[in-house]
Amino acid sequence: RRCGDSFPRPSMTLTCRAPAISPALRASAPRKMRTASLVRRSASIDDDETSAAASSAVEDAATFELKTPTTPTRFKVADGKLFDVATAAVPLTLRLTSGLATHGYAPTIRNEPLPAGRYSVWSNATSHVDERSDVSAFARPTKPIKIYQFQGCPFCRKVREAVIGLDLDVTYYPTPQGGPEYRPFVASTGGKSQFPYMVDENTGESMYESDAIIEYLYEKYGPGKDKVSGFLTSPITPLAAGLSMIPRMGKGSRYRPSKKPENMQPITFWGYEASPFCALVSEVLNELELPYNQRSCGRGSPKRQELFDKRGTFQVPYIEDPNTGIAMFESADIVQYLEETYAA
Repeated sequence: RRCGDSFPRPSMTLTCRAPAISPALRASAPRKMRTASLVRRSASIDDDETSAAASSAVEDAATFELKTPTTPTRFKVADGKLFDVATAAVPLTLRLTSGLATHGYAPTIRNEPLPAGRYSVWSNATSHVDERSDVSAFARPTKPIKIYQFQGCPFCRKVREAVIGLDLDVTYYPTPQGGPEYRPFVASTGGKSQFPYMVDENTGESMYESDAIIEYLYEKYGPGKDKVSGFLTSPITPLAAGLSMIPRMGKGSRYRPSKKPENMQPITFWGYEASPFCALVSEVLNELELPYNQRSCGRGSPKRQELFDKRGTFQVPYIEDPNTGIAMFESADIVQYLEETYAA
């Protein structure tokens, strides 16, 4: 179960606006004011361990300059970009929401006000939605797992969906057709130009084949390989995944010349596979062969609270670029930033 080199050339340049949730991201707010607000917010959390994590997140966020070229607007699609969002959302139906939530996801309506400083997908004055999952009980790798893949590959998509289900943080090394760096690396290291290809430095394991990779991840960092969802291993899964990406016409599959720096540090990318807004950003990261650390945050992920602590909101896609010190929400803004900074 792998991908080779038979994907069509993309022909569209895409930008799109992701949904916004909180007015805390207004560009007019000075960075010191935002940080002070987040500190006050984290101080109100009752649990000591959560408070320490929130404080650490605030300090980490302060090392990046948050750029907000446009005012975030919840669920608003940028003018002229409805087609892009609609085509990127097709997998939500054909993949039956695989890649949307973490393993064991269970939302519950609590008939009580949302505690101060806590994230919730929905709340009002008297109740809120509490989202839980099983991932806190799973083993976590000490070093990020490395996965070599490209956006338009249906077998790679299966693995990316599994990564979201297990709430794993991985480093993706894009291998678009014609890519000068990571595709030749896999061919020389593993012996063939086949994708996805996984390297786990925690165990010394490396392997091809999407089904083998998924079973390995579930066995080492999940509930066991016997718990792998049929949505990931069914014989029709590659067909469904491939059909779901046809409307994107090969976006994220072919290399475009980039001017990434030598020894580039991976961009930190918060998102999840089923989000069409995240997909539009992933396509550009792949086409420009930009490595990125995936901070997986599907439904039920505790990292949603972590991002909330960082920026006073949860919204994806969100990136932090250690090569420039820039942090950014909004898919349209992120795509423009990547194009201006790294496209040759």
